[in-house]
Amino acid sequence: MAGKLWLVPTPIGNLEDITLRALRVLKEVDLILAEDTRTSGKLLKHYEIATSMRAYHLNNEHAVLSSIVALMQQGQQLALITDAGSPGISDPGFLLVRECWREGIEVEALPGATALIPAITESGFPCDRFVFEGFLPPKKGRQKRLQALLEEERTVILYESPHRLLRLLEELLQYVGESERLIAVAHELTKVYAFMKRGTPQELLTYFTEHEPKGEFVVLIAPQD
Repeated sequence: MAGKLWLVPTPIGNLEDITLRALRVLKEVDLILAEDTRTSGKLLKHYEIATSMRAYHLNNEHAVLSSIVALMQQGQQLALITDAGSPGISDPGFLLVRECWREGIEVEALPGATALIPAITESGFPCDRFVFEGFLPPKKGRQKRLQALLEEERTVILYESPHRLLRLLEELLQYVGESERLIAVAHELTKVYAFMKRGTPQELLTYFTEHEPKGEFVVLIAPQD
């Protein structure tokens, strides 16, 4: 049997947000590559999946790449999962997929959970055309990138961590001033305390200054008029 790599999305919060096909694949493959085996272990235990796991993350992907490819060349079927969402979307995956293509190894990506799609459809911002930027650079090139994105005529989608959210809102306020440019911030999508706030950068900055940001955030910037 030829080896194969399966890209399997996992829930971004609510454990019920996983497909029946994803569960079947995770049970049938020879090995699961997991960004964090402890986090993924909870998901596998919940669904009584006993497949072996091996750590695969940004800190070791270059070192283990050749050995993982070798397993598939020997005929093994592997599944790649991340802590939450679709592999390769602001998470490890690109390097391994590219190498599989170079080596003639089949790759199949399953549809499933990712934070950016429910965020934009819930926001009320135009979703026929949008730009997904993931995480902005923390330092070098950040200001230039953000300024360019604010010139977009499409909805812009960013991911942001709780300790940098206020900084991002301050930067947005600096660039758009007192305009009515709308921003939406989605918090912990699909989880118990999920919510979305919409408003100007000033309104959102005021809110999150008074309510300490915790968890993961998706930030959406409405298109420039």
